[in-house]
Order: sequence, then structure tokens, then C-alpha cells
Amino acid sequence: MSIEKARNHLAAYGMENRIMEFDVSSATVELAAIAVGVEGARICKTLSFKDPDGGCILIQTAGDSRIDNSKFKKFFGFKAKMLPFDEVEALTGHEPGGVCAFGADHDLARIYCDVSLKRFETVFPACGSDNSAIEMTCDELFKVSEALEWIDVSKLPDGE
Repeated sequence: MSIEKARNHLAAYGMENRIMEFDVSSATVELAAIAVGVEGARICKTLSFKDPDGGCILIQTAGDSRIDNSKFKKFFGFKAKMLPFDEVEALTGHEPGGVCAFGADHDLARIYCDVSLKRFETVFPACGSDNSAIEMTCDELFKVSEALEWIDVSKLPDGE
């Protein structure tokens, strides 16, 4: 089960007891924000993209941000293409709605944190299921997700 994979990963950092599980879905930014009780921007969504090398790229970004295609292409050298639904679990280790970097197979996934998250003291990524989350600082997220680096490949809603 994906949440167990995330729980085992977080246990290596002493954070497994911080996982929150809900009686309601947290599969989207909007649902997660309601379940957690915060603004949607503080939900850390993990987006999965096809990597031309056969794996995937996971980008952890703020709930209100969108991928900026030109920034993505400039950084990675190819056009952003989301993983097809039927490939998400095989390449990320988690089902859609619960995708996170915790427990991801580093032979298949390259993991990054987007600077859009740095606006917040704490954020709430999923923990491998469509009804879970964990609160952590951005520094904790970077360390625990074993991200390669902070990148800037997103854009915020107009006016921010």
C-alpha cells in the first residue's frame, strides 16, 4: 500500500507519527485544503512528468501554482508532459491523488522542490494515499523528499 511506503520512508526521519489520515478525500488541492483546514496554496502538490530517460520527474509545488511551460523547458531541456494516469503508480509508487516523494523509487524518479512553496512556513504534502497529509517546513520537505534542488518552474495566480 502506498501510504505504508510513505510511512516507512518518513520513519527513517522520525516523522511517521506526524501523518494525518482523514475520513474524507484529500485527493485534490481543494479537498486537501478542506481536510487539513488551510488555504489551498499551502497544499504541496506533487506533479509527475515524463522523463525522456524512461522515468519520471516529481515536482513539489504550491497548491495555487501552475507549471510554466517555458521555465520547465528551459530548466529540463524538453517540453513538460504529465504522466498518463495509467503510468503514475508504476513510476511514482503512488496512486493518483496520493502522489508524493516519500518512498519514491530514485532509480525511476528525479525529485525537485519548486520555489513557490517557500512563501509558507509550513506546507502539507500527501503521504501516498488520497486521504492523507503531513505538515512540514520547507526545509523538512526538501530533506525528507530527498529532492535534488530547489527550482523555479511555476507561475502563481495573477496578482501575486
